[in-house]
Amino acid sequence: MALNIVGKRESPLWQIIEYLQRNGSATIKELEDLLHVTTTAVRQHLNTLQAEGYIERRVVHAGVGRPHHAYFTTPRVQELFACHCDDLALTLLEELFHLEGKERTTELLDRVGTRLARKYASSVRSTLLHDRVDELARALNGNGILSDALVSDGDMIALRTYNCPFHELAQEHREICEMDRSMMEKVLGSDVSLSQCMLEGHAGCTFLVQRAPAVSGNGSAV
Repeated sequence: MALNIVGKRESPLWQIIEYLQRNGSATIKELEDLLHVTTTAVRQHLNTLQAEGYIERRVVHAGVGRPHHAYFTTPRVQELFACHCDDLALTLLEELFHLEGKERTTELLDRVGTRLARKYASSVRSTLLHDRVDELARALNGNGILSDALVSDGDMIALRTYNCPFHELAQEHREICEMDRSMMEKVLGSDVSLSQCMLEGHAGCTFLVQRAPAVSGNGSAV
């Protein structure tokens, strides 16, 4: 039976999962500091997550020091972040591609992205772009999508996500990734590009937000 920890952000098991998703790996000492508990308590939590197949222990060789053990998430951890409607959504999307064709289905996904943008826009109110990216990251976190706003060099700001609620769906149809990118662009009012994607083996998805605002056909910011 899968662990029922989704949404229980105060639980030690969820805190470990979230920390590993955000940071890539962790040692027992790092998790002790995170949870403020003993080594024995940390090991008990790790044993539970390992038994369920959500994490694994690996030997890490770093620098000139002795190798040490660290803990990493497994692909199964995406189940904890899934929207639990992937089977239905994937079937519907396949039927749409079959009945309506790629162009019409892409138009539909763009409309879905626009509706999501309206939903998140209510939480993004600042006039400063960096603050808007931060507000969007917080709104995404509130909907179960682990996100951070990161300052980058030059004219870009990065928004990084560490899980995808449509992971299985996006594996079959990368148009979902484009829908997310477009949604962020609509919310933030600036050009957004997807520079790294977890479907390509990266630890998360990195969206680069251009500081200069995107401009619509009538010359106004969108």
